[in-house]
Amino acid sequence: MDAVFKALSDPTRRDLLDELFREDGQSLSALEARFDMTRFGIAKHLKLLEDAGLVVTRRRGREKLHFLNPVPIRLIHDRWVSKYAEPWAAGLSDLKSRLESPMEKIFEIYIKTTPERLWEAITDSEIRSKYQFGNTIDTDWTPGSSFTMNNANAGAPLGEGENLEVDPPRRLVQTMRALWGEDVKAEGTSKITWDIEPVGDSCRLTVTHSDLREGANEQLYGGWPMILSGLKTWLETGEKLTTPGSLMYT
Repeated sequence: MDAVFKALSDPTRRDLLDELFREDGQSLSALEARFDMTRFGIAKHLKLLEDAGLVVTRRRGREKLHFLNPVPIRLIHDRWVSKYAEPWAAGLSDLKSRLESPMEKIFEIYIKTTPERLWEAITDSEIRSKYQFGNTIDTDWTPGSSFTMNNANAGAPLGEGENLEVDPPRRLVQTMRALWGEDVKAEGTSKITWDIEPVGDSCRLTVTHSDLREGANEQLYGGWPMILSGLKTWLETGEKLTTPGSLMYT
């Protein structure tokens, strides 16, 4: 976490994160126009933010777009803040989930594990329940198959979708329709992509939640930082994440 604290120590880098919080998925040119600094200077700050995992990039044609990644901030919260916080505080600390007009959300985390163990943790329903609010996923994990998301405390499925691409242990692409309330049902179907890349003795997991309408209900994507923090905790320690928000549905 030293790289995260170093990245956050500079006011310009904090301003860049604020700018991506205001409008996610900006190009270097767009960010340069908002700062009294050379293109080289902005690029250097963005590289430090990217190295710290606070910013992730995606190519769209000839442009390189920058997205705010809230997971490292979530990990800091889970390690040092949550033990002193009231139960409602965890729901307020998700920086990224409060963006008002996303089309796509990108979340990235490094986990000390193998691709095979990570894939198992994503697709094994019992393990999944340990870090995703007690929810289970019922499916046979074949391309084109359907899935339902259930919880023992709910009287009906909480979500449903289709497994579009199943490529163990590298990539999983699914559609998802939330069913836990009329407000999220009205949002329709979005897409979730899990990409696993081995890096040394660890894996980089990137979750991309896309096909979201502009101004989509934040319930659809706001829980990802906590879910991925719980996944990392489980794989690296064998324990459940016990911040107040992580236990809210168990």
